[in-house]
Amino acid sequence: MADCCNDKACEIDALRGRQSSTLKIVLAINAVMFVVELTAGLIGHSVSLVADSLDMLGDALVYGFSLYVVARGARMKARAALFKGIIMAGFGLFVLGQAIYRIVYPQLPVFETIGMIGLLALTANGICFWLLWRHRADDINMSSVWLCSRNDIIANISVLFAAAGVWITHSGWPDIVVGLALAALFLRSAMHVLHESIRELRSL
Repeated sequence: MADCCNDKACEIDALRGRQSSTLKIVLAINAVMFVVELTAGLIGHSVSLVADSLDMLGDALVYGFSLYVVARGARMKARAALFKGIIMAGFGLFVLGQAIYRIVYPQLPVFETIGMIGLLALTANGICFWLLWRHRADDINMSSVWLCSRNDIIANISVLFAAAGVWITHSGWPDIVVGLALAALFLRSAMHVLHESIRELRSL
């Protein structure tokens, strides 16, 4: 009898098992950080933190859906990626609306809160990025998940810049600018994921 470790089916099962374990961990991290960032963003009047918290929520939903399709076929994975793209686009538009609201009704954010929670979020997403790195080229499902994680790192660093900008200028504009930049990042990534998933679906 052939050794199971040399059997292609066993290799695929092992890969799926590793993917599932990784997705469960990053799902838990993002769910917890969503609550932490949203609470801090609302208390600290920060558009950038609210934007980052919604990104965390979107990622938690994305990871949950990715976990659901990890053992399924290519068509289902492509559909999952399409769903992720729609989520990312929706949050991009929501953050855009929040930024516009703060322009119309300005309020000075608490830079200490932005900086502290932003640093915590960067640490959390750094762990997620490291966990997902080895799976980034497995398939379209894991590729889109890794892309979300990469965007999170960029978003967290931007939030830290927002905190420094608010502290230096004593103005809410740096926070608003970062919020608008995050909205643009969400929308750009959403377009990329939507394009790739639609192309994958058409090829099946």
